[in-house]
Order: sequence, then structure tokens, then C-alpha cells
Amino acid sequence: MKILITGSNGMLANAIKEELKNEELICTDVEELDITNSEQVNEFVKKTKPEYIINCAAYTAVDKAEENKELAYKINAIGPKNLAIAANENSAILMHVSTDYVFGGDKPVEEDYKEDDEKNPQAVYGTTKLEGEKLIEENCSKYYIFRTAWLYGEGRNFVRTMLDLSKTKDEVKVVNDQHGSPTYAVDLANIIHQVIDKKIEFGAYNATNIGYTTWYDFTKKIFEIKNVKCKVIPVTSEEFKSPAKRPKNSKMSKDKLLKNGINIPTYEDALKRYLAQE
Repeated sequence: MKILITGSNGMLANAIKEELKNEELICTDVEELDITNSEQVNEFVKKTKPEYIINCAAYTAVDKAEENKELAYKINAIGPKNLAIAANENSAILMHVSTDYVFGGDKPVEEDYKEDDEKNPQAVYGTTKLEGEKLIEENCSKYYIFRTAWLYGEGRNFVRTMLDLSKTKDEVKVVNDQHGSPTYAVDLANIIHQVIDKKIEFGAYNATNIGYTTWYDFTKKIFEIKNVKCKVIPVTSEEFKSPAKRPKNSKMSKDKLLKNGINIPTYEDALKRYLAQE
């Protein structure tokens, strides 16, 4: 099976490359394929003829996006549109990675977001990612959109940052009013692989590890597993001022994937596997 992976040097793309290593992979980053260039995208897809296109290219600097709206829009909206058109014209299936930021993040924390719930992004990042979703839906008949959140894996990430801080500090302050599902990139890559194998219905899917927590409780779990004595102090989001508003509720239901027979590990199990390598 021939699979084109864009943004192939990122954390998730590296996990996908490992997960799908037995397939014929065409790995590109901006140097090989600029997804914001429609002509280049069309020519590349026509020439390489992939069966699947997995788009991992994205502008993910949430705070910087507030100042770089045009660039974020080009990468997060125009890029997916170009890939959608090329996929549609060349009989390829588009698999696109989106985000919890497309939702408002203001649901009561007892509730979680379903795929079809109202979208109300509160930051430029989420707005551009939602526009990318819409443009895919408008321009491609065979697509999967995977909304993920709190992603960690190879390279710099929240888990490693907390462990690094614990080496030089006796205590760390972590927000305790943002709720969501930490997601191991390796597990998201496996979810994508399962979807390819099972050929489930096209559409949008929430795709994170199972279970919900807060950044504060997640940090406590990290330290517990690694037997770190650093104290974790809970603080509010308001105490950590940032240019972009963070969702208070990023809890997304995985029922749709589960009903399609997709196996999804818990975030606790994922974290243990990740930390076993650290």
C-alpha cells in the first residue's frame, strides 16, 4: 500500500512512520512538498499516486498563531484544502489530524464533546483548524478527520518538560482547571493504522487515549510512576496568562471509534509505556 505522509519530521509523523513501516511510504516535509502550493500538491499526488494521504503538517504554535494568523491559515486551512482536492482527483483517501480546539471548551466538565457538537473555537489556532476541516469536507468525498489533544511522544513534550523541571525544582505549579485526555503519539498512530485496516465509515472522529484528567493530576501521575518527589501545586488558568485562550474542557468522547471496533488504550497505560523508555 502506498501512503503519502506530509509534515513527516514531526512527533506524530515519526510515530506513524514506525507504525506503518511495512507499507510503501512517501515521506515529505515542506522542502519536498509545500502543501500551501496547490499546483505543487496536484502534480506531486498525480505523479506518486498514493492510496492514502496522511496530513501531519500543521501550524501548532497556539500562542504564536494569534500574531501569525495568515501563516496559520495557509498551513491549517489552505494546505488541507489543496490535499483534499488532489486526493479527490486522484482517488486517494485523505487522513487529516485536527484538534480539540475546534470546540468551545466551555461545556460543563461533567460532559464530553461528541463529533457533531457545535464548534466554537476560541483561538486563531482552533479557528484555522476548523476551517481546514470544513474545506476538506467541501472538497473531498473520502476522508477521515482525527481530532486529538494533549499529544506527547518523541521529542519535546509536556511529560519530558515536567520531568526536566523536577530535576532542578522542589515544586512545580500546574493548572488544575483544564480537563482532557493525554494522548500518546504511538497510540494515535496505531488508531490510524486500525482505521486503514478496518476501512470504517468516512468522517470525523475524536481520537485520544481513553480516560480524562487535568494537567495537574497528569503531572502527579507522571511523578508517581517515576517515583519523583517534586511537589505539584495546583493553580488556575488565569495564573498562567497566555495570548491564546485554552479550553477548560477538552474532553472528547471516543464512542464513535469504539463502536467501529477500534482498540484504544487508557491514558494511564499509555503513560506507563512511554515512561518505561525514558
